[in-house]
Amino acid sequence: MAGEHHRIQIPRLKLGTQRLEALKQLPREKVQLATEFGIIKLDLTGFVTNGTPDYVRSAIEASLKRLDVDYIDLYYQQRVDPNTPIEDTMSELKKLVEEGKIKYIGLSEASPETIKRAHGIHPITALQTEWSLWTRDIEEQIVPLCRELGIGIVPYSPLGRGFFGGKGVVETLPANSFLTLYMKIEMLAKKHGCTPAQLALAWVLHEGADVAPIPGTTKIKNLDSNIGSLKEKLTEEDLKEVSDAVSIKEVAGDVMPDVLSQLHWKFGNTPPKGSKVST
Repeated sequence: MAGEHHRIQIPRLKLGTQRLEALKQLPREKVQLATEFGIIKLDLTGFVTNGTPDYVRSAIEASLKRLDVDYIDLYYQQRVDPNTPIEDTMSELKKLVEEGKIKYIGLSEASPETIKRAHGIHPITALQTEWSLWTRDIEEQIVPLCRELGIGIVPYSPLGRGFFGGKGVVETLPANSFLTLYMKIEMLAKKHGCTPAQLALAWVLHEGADVAPIPGTTKIKNLDSNIGSLKEKLTEEDLKEVSDAVSIKEVAGDVMPDVLSQLHWKFGNTPPKGSKVST
């Protein structure tokens, strides 16, 4: 549509699970360890999830062994299983809490109905979901629900899948309109004496004390830059100015390729408890 900037589909990449040798150098109680389970296949042909009780247990046992720890602080279901009632998954996770193998339970990209059903079995501590200046579709339903239930929000890709990370990223894109969006944030960043990435991350951080974004990086300099965003103090007027620079009405389009579209929270549903699902 005219006047809109369409989001490009930048895949979110994750490193494989590795043995965390650093854990052995610190008192375990000083480390907050979070990991996830659920997706057993993910590539450009699609994805498969598993939330059955047996898989939940086998997954945590495997993680504990790989990480060489006795418990996980925060254990996320990476995506819900559309073939397994969330009550079954949560009941097994609740057992793991009672056994001391995990402390807290998290969900990722679950629908509002799934969140409510899951929370009814055992309190959900955190919801991981995409949230950034140009991915704001959670603000109408998900954010209010999480705050009603006391669930923390963990935004991934808070820099717009790297879009606000640096001009070098933006200038490789074919659409000039993207550069216009970036330049708006760059100008505001200069006003606040920070980088565009820091301003974009500070905007997410200022959404509430219950928000803990997880920007990904493999470079120390970017890690230092991300930490620097904590120093940015934005007023309500500042936040509105930043929000208006990347208006929700100006950004449209899918955030993922069509074959992976059902990874989005709007499709994060599970069958009712007691129903039979054919696979």
